[in-house]
Amino acid sequence: MTHKAGFVNIIGNPNVGKSTLMNALVGEKLSIITAKAQTTRHRILGIVNDEDHQIIFSDTPGILNPAYQLQESMMDFVKSAFDDADILIYMVEIGEKELKNEAFFKRIINTKIPVILLINKIDKSTQEEVEEKIAYWKNKVPNSFTYVISALEKFNIETVFNKIIELLPEGPAFYPKDQLTDKPERFFVNEKIREKILTHYKKEIPYSVEVETESFIEEEKIIRIRSLIMVERETQKGIIIGHKGASIKRVGAEARKDLEFFFGKKIFIELYVKVNKNWRSNDKELKRFGYNQK
Repeated sequence: MTHKAGFVNIIGNPNVGKSTLMNALVGEKLSIITAKAQTTRHRILGIVNDEDHQIIFSDTPGILNPAYQLQESMMDFVKSAFDDADILIYMVEIGEKELKNEAFFKRIINTKIPVILLINKIDKSTQEEVEEKIAYWKNKVPNSFTYVISALEKFNIETVFNKIIELLPEGPAFYPKDQLTDKPERFFVNEKIREKILTHYKKEIPYSVEVETESFIEEEKIIRIRSLIMVERETQKGIIIGHKGASIKRVGAEARKDLEFFFGKKIFIELYVKVNKNWRSNDKELKRFGYNQK
């Protein structure tokens, strides 16, 4: 039997459900999910292995017109998704009508790569609206295979998965068959902490935060973690910590619980907060945190 392998890259506007789809397709919670836009900052690979195929799914940041250097770096991850894709998944939600960046949309409709267009969140709409949106998007992106889904409810995910396997090119595996992702353990620690900050803090605070895990020591029955939460201003540091440390304790407790499930071991986690002024516009800092790859 021939072996198939390829990169399936997911793109779309912020908050359309790309990370939820990625996790549903991979069967693991690799990408963080919150109700806030711009939750995903990096390009995250999730690898699905079978005897006769290897699918490398790629979750990317939501497409936007960048306002500062961090967002420019995030859009570089999206651009790279066009470069190595064997299949492109363009994801929209039921109510939207356009991509927030016209240049990216032109690349989608002119690409020679197979495009799967997914209309997400159909559980929130009527049958009439669904039929109207299918017709609209088939006209808008005529080069695509169009499906309606609910990533959250896993509706029609198996159908999409089977279509991906059908379109996948023949070839050897790119990664070892026991590998789940291209990211190290510390990356997922950072993302889990950042997910809790996105969930519990408002306004600009979550977008001013970066997390760096300084220490990850794995013992037989426990993993000991020390992580730094970076903010841009002293006032933000106080908000993250909260009254008598209550806010940061909640972040630590919730992150620990999720990480114990993810790693299958007891977790001991220490969190600290540090001011790192204007890191989102600092080339050196962005490179350190894995954003500027040029």
